Amino acid sequence: MSKSIQEIKRELEQAPGSEKGRLLEQYASDTRSGVVRLLQQFRRKEEKLLEERKRLWGMQEFERKYARCAVICGIDEAGRGPLAGPVAAAAVVLPKDCEILYLNDSKKLSPKRRDALYEEIMEKAEAVGVGLTDAARIDEINILQATYEAMRAAVGQLGMVPEVLLNDAVTIPGLSMEQVSIVKGDARSVSIAAASILAKVTRDRLMAEYDAQYPQYGFALHKGYGTAAHIEALKAHGPCPIHRKTFITHFL
Repeated sequence: MSKSIQEIKRELEQAPGSEKGRLLEQYASDTRSGVVRLLQQFRRKEEKLLEERKRLWGMQEFERKYARCAVICGIDEAGRGPLAGPVAAAAVVLPKDCEILYLNDSKKLSPKRRDALYEEIMEKAEAVGVGLTDAARIDEINILQATYEAMRAAVGQLGMVPEVLLNDAVTIPGLSMEQVSIVKGDARSVSIAAASILAKVTRDRLMAEYDAQYPQYGFALHKGYGTAAHIEALKAHGPCPIHRKTFITHFL
């Protein structure tokens, strides 16, 4: 007696990747329309998975290039442009055999996808570090130096010393290890992409907390960026303690 369509579906869903191909061939002779549709759906999923793995292989170019290094660390930042809140930086060391599907530049991902990837990165990474530089310090030393400061803090929190840093288009002063500056690195390196997601999600969550303290500005929505609504609220209420005074002078 042939298996039901639901039984075949469960078998395909539960099969490890190496088994799926064999099962798809095994049931290819089943002419029931429901089975035919089911196999088509699974083949499309397998094709998309293959495409995603090829994309990730391309994003591991620099990790392969520096495979001689035992500890490869990706670094990125979030929040250089906003009018309020800290600049955040993250440092991430991924295991060399680590696969995190759909890892990408955080700006290319939906908030839901970023949150899911954040949890997976935190679970799978060998080490992570996050550095924050607040608005007052940004005003004191300027945004570029504040970003470097946050990046150095993130590296310092790793609990291990990287042999090489893969950075998104910067070289960080004050660090002695080898550094590789990669233009658009958050879309070209899985390590930098992971760091971009951790920095972005950390900062976004912090801005949501600030929204509860200063609800008149709408920080949960715009995360401190200079949207029309934010500028209007700034003009109506004046700045709050997390506004960057050097960023808002021409709005007041």
